[in-house]
Amino acid sequence: QVQLVESGGGLVQAGGSLRLSCAASGRTFSSYAMGWFRQAPGKEREFVAAISWSGGSTYYADSVKGRFTISRDNAKNTVYLQMNSLKPEDTAVYYCAADPSGSYYSGPDEYEYDYWGQGTQVTVSS
Repeated sequence: QVQLVESGGGLVQAGGSLRLSCAASGRTFSSYAMGWFRQAPGKEREFVAAISWSGGSTYYADSVKGRFTISRDNAKNTVYLQMNSLKPEDTAVYYCAADPSGSYYSGPDEYEYDYWGQGTQVTVSS
């Protein structure tokens, strides 16, 4: 069983920055492919970013490319999402997800991920 706990959400003005963290349980975190997703009110959950278990490969949704950066620290069992130049349309609940299957990398398909955190709210005011 893998438990994921997100933190770092909050209220920020447009153009500002936030850094989300996702702390994972489990001894083999370094073998988990990880991803970030988000869900805005009234919308379906959508892919934001993904990172391979080594951290050597990353992938971003077009809507956040160049503004968001996903990274991980395997020694701390934590994955991060640095969000810069935030826009009101980035407002959503952000979820981290884990694929512990041993796949090097899991992309934008949420069905590739077996474990999800409870989410953290990000609100960007205009």
